[in-house]
Parts: sequence; structure tokens; C-alpha cells
Amino acid sequence: MIADVITSNTGSAGSWLGELHTLQPVAYAVLMLASVAALGLALGKLRFRGIGLGVAGVLFVGIVFGHFQVGMERSVLEFGRDLGLVLFVYTIGLQVGPGFFTSLRREGLPLNLMAAAIVLLGAGCAVVFSMLLGIDLAAAVGLFSGATTNTPSLGAAQQALKSLSLADPARLELPALAYAVSYPFGIIGIILSMVVFRGLFRVNLEIESKQFGEAHRTGTEPLERLTILVENENLNGVAIREIPGRSELSIIVSRILFAGEETVQTARGDMPIHAGDTVLAVGTVSHLRKFLLILGRESLRDLRNAPGDVTFRRVVVTRREALGKTVREIGFDQAFGVSVTRLSRAGVEMPATSWMRLQFGDVLQVVGRDADISRVANEVGNSSEALNHTNFVAVFVGIAVGVLLGVLPIHVAGIPVPVRLGIAGGPLLAAILFSQIGRIGPVVWYMPDNANIALRELGIVLFLACVGLKAGEHFTEIIFSAHGLRWMIAAIGITLVPLLIVGAFARLVLKLNFMNLCGLLSGSMTDPPALAFANTAAGSDAPALAYASVYPLTMILRIVVAQLVVVFFVH
Repeated sequence: MIADVITSNTGSAGSWLGELHTLQPVAYAVLMLASVAALGLALGKLRFRGIGLGVAGVLFVGIVFGHFQVGMERSVLEFGRDLGLVLFVYTIGLQVGPGFFTSLRREGLPLNLMAAAIVLLGAGCAVVFSMLLGIDLAAAVGLFSGATTNTPSLGAAQQALKSLSLADPARLELPALAYAVSYPFGIIGIILSMVVFRGLFRVNLEIESKQFGEAHRTGTEPLERLTILVENENLNGVAIREIPGRSELSIIVSRILFAGEETVQTARGDMPIHAGDTVLAVGTVSHLRKFLLILGRESLRDLRNAPGDVTFRRVVVTRREALGKTVREIGFDQAFGVSVTRLSRAGVEMPATSWMRLQFGDVLQVVGRDADISRVANEVGNSSEALNHTNFVAVFVGIAVGVLLGVLPIHVAGIPVPVRLGIAGGPLLAAILFSQIGRIGPVVWYMPDNANIALRELGIVLFLACVGLKAGEHFTEIIFSAHGLRWMIAAIGITLVPLLIVGAFARLVLKLNFMNLCGLLSGSMTDPPALAFANTAAGSDAPALAYASVYPLTMILRIVVAQLVVVFFVH
């Protein structure tokens, strides 16, 4: 039957597509999404004076397709859009999760205060432009959601409008229509603000990225080595693990050369030290200086080059039985005669103190004899195959929990309808929490970098393609109307005014790094495409850390503020 239909319509591609849409809707949907994605990504690669649309090109190709009525069923579009968004924010959460709380403690408060200022300024602009341009406030709240690319706030506003029992049901359709018109301007405005700040402040991305990386390594300082000659006779006979201040300063003693000997040995916690011994210590510079005052004086001898069969190697934790155990519980020094000096997790290097719990993918720097290190490698796994394997059970469990968190109602006093994180905020929060936990029973939350990047790119492309196809259906019809012109002016103002004011303050007054600035701007607008653009422009995932730092609070605040605008201003 299908073959007959295709044969009878070979003279008309449009008719053939129409039959395909009717008879094989799944194939048609895949064809449209693949076409929009391929053409959009190709468009995004085109650059003018070094600047391109990047992944946002998919949105604009989707709008063109939607304008010519080659879209898909609304339910399919909404499913594709939401699935893509979930994949994107979940993988972002897994990527930034290990360093999220450290970043939040160090710079989270000022970032979140600035993000909150952007939200409140945007709401104020929506109300002001509504009054100045004669825009119905029911439409203005849709502009607030679309111009800030925040879908959950649109849903919250629509629910709040329904609770008001408006006499004119047609007004209930205004928020969604205004959202569709303003959404593209929201994305363009955020990207434009980044481009403006980059040019205005003459940002050197290489320098900014280097400064960002230096600021986010370890807690405060990078780890260093220091060779110390023991002169404190009060330490004679004291075991290495019992040296006063060693544990508090997070110092690891990796090698020792006993007085009168020429062969260096691996330092174990139960080894006694005496005046005249030489040790190699690992820690931050400030802590090593304090440790030096306890032991003696710095030695110019490099124990790494001293005679002996001591070497070092990096091994990766991949064995399930080792996960969740502390360095002390595994007993590297007693059981294997080695010293673990450093632990690297998600690119963050830290001292391998005895209380550190091992997570999948941790990289340990082990000092000892080669045979002993090989035994340690067997104990912790050190399997490159396991390291590159994606545990999809954990992926789907994490997404399921995230969606449940997103739809969970949060009751806030004075708000007529419950607040929800939405399918963007919930999976992001779940990914951050699971990346911190690392493992629950047999389920390990670890994703190789290549798999994370692939799923993230797939998610954002799918999301933008569906948003573009949906918005394109009525885009030109509204955009060239009198209402559309006023809505566009308001949308531009709602997007740009808060970003430019707060962004200029952050850069000029607070001297915020450009990586953090991009993450702040995209996170405060809860805008995944802008984050993707920022990551592409920066050549790294550095902006994602600031994005994740401000996203949870911003998401909740936008949902609450949208409802407050309806409650207090719509009549």
C-alpha cells in the first residue's frame, strides 16, 4: 500500500512528504529532526569575523522549517523537546557535580545574588514594558518566560492564570503565544550580551581560561613536594602517621631515607623517624611550610632520584569492591607497602588523606616498589575498559529520579499553586547529588567524558530542533503584526536590560572572570543553548560550573516570580 502511494506521487515531493507524514509518522518525525539538526549544525559552523551561531543555528533552521509547515505533531515535538532538555541538563550536572559544592562555598553567594538581580530586573521590565506599550499583562508574563528562555515559569504562570478564573478564556492563550515570539529573542539576546562583553572588555579567552583553571584547582593551592631533613629530636621514635600536625595539615609522606643509609624506601605510616632522617612530603605550599617547622629544615636532596627501587605510577579506581572505602580502610601502606600521595577526581587534585573515600574514576598516584604498585592496581581495578564503559542503568535511574524531583510540588506560603523545579531543574539537581554520592549499592554514577559530551550534544540539538519547529508555525504571522512588534520590543528589553546592567557590574566592579560571567548570564536565564554557545566560545566546559551554581536558585526564583506577577498585576 505504501509503495503504491509513493509510486503514485513521484511527481510531487510535497505530496510524498504529506503521505509519509500520514502513513509513517515516526519515520517522518525522524526525517524532519535529522534534517533540521544537520542543516542547523552546518549553519552554526559558518563564522563571520570569528563569531558563529554554534549549536543555536539548529533553532533558526527549525523556525524556517516550522514556517513552511513541515513540522510534526505537537505531542511529538513536546516529547522531543523535553527529552533533549533532560539529557542536556543531566549530563551537565554529572560534569560539574564533583566541583559544584566547592565552587558554591567559594563564590556561590555573589553569583547567586547577581543571578537573582537579573531575575528581578527582568520581571520589573516585563511589568514596565506592559504599561508603556499597552501589552496585556497575561502576554507580558509569557514574554518574561520566553525572553528568559524559561519554560517551567511559563507553565507556572499559566496555572496561576487559571486559578484567577479569568472571564475571557482567550487570555489564557496569550502567555504561550508571547513565549513563542520572545523565545528566539531570548536566546539571541543572551548570546549577543556575551559577544558584546567579549568585545567591549577585549577579552582574551586563552588568558581567561587559564586564570579560571588556576583558580579552581584543588581547594586553595596546588600540591607540591618538599624534601625535609628531620632535626627535631623530640620526634625520635615517633611513627610517621603520629607526627604532630601531619593529619591536620593533610600532609602525605611518600619516601624516607634513614640516617646513614643510601637507599630510599617507601614511607609507611608505622615507620618511626629519627633526627637525621630525610623525608619527601606532599601537600600545599602553606601546609608544607608549617610541617617544615615541626620536623626541621629543607634539604636540597631530591629523594626521587636517590638510589632504591622506589618508583611511582598512577592507577585508576574501577573495581566495585574498592568503591566507598577510605584510603585507611584499604590499608595501602600496611597491606601493600606503598604510599598514596595524591587523588585526582574530575580534574581536581587533592591530598590522599586517610579519610578520603574512593569513587569510580579516581586517579591515585602511588609510590612504592613496582611489584607492590601492580598489586595495588589489581586491588583497585585500574581497568581502562571499565573506565570507558557507560553504565546506562545509572543514567536512566538518575534521569527517573530527576524527573520525579522536577514534578514534586513545593508549597510556598502566599503562592496559590505549588512550585516545581520542572524537568530541567530536577534532573540537574539529581545529577549533581548523584555525582557527589558516587555509588549506591551496585549502581555507580560515572560517565566517561566522550559519552557525556555525545549525550549532551544530542540533547541540546534535539531540544533546539523541536523548539524551532514549534515556534516557526506562527512566528512570521505574529512577528509582523502590531501586537508582535510591541511584543518584540518588550522581549528585547526584558532580555538585554538585566543582562547588560548586572554583567557590566560583575565585570567592572567585581572583576568576574569571563568564564564565570558567561556561566552567570546563561544560568541566570536558565538557557542551555546559551551555555552551549559559551562552552563553544570558551573552548572548554568552564562556564558550566557557574551555570550550575546559579541554576537551582534561578529556576525556583523564576517560577515563583512569574506566579507573583500574575497574582499581583493581572486583573
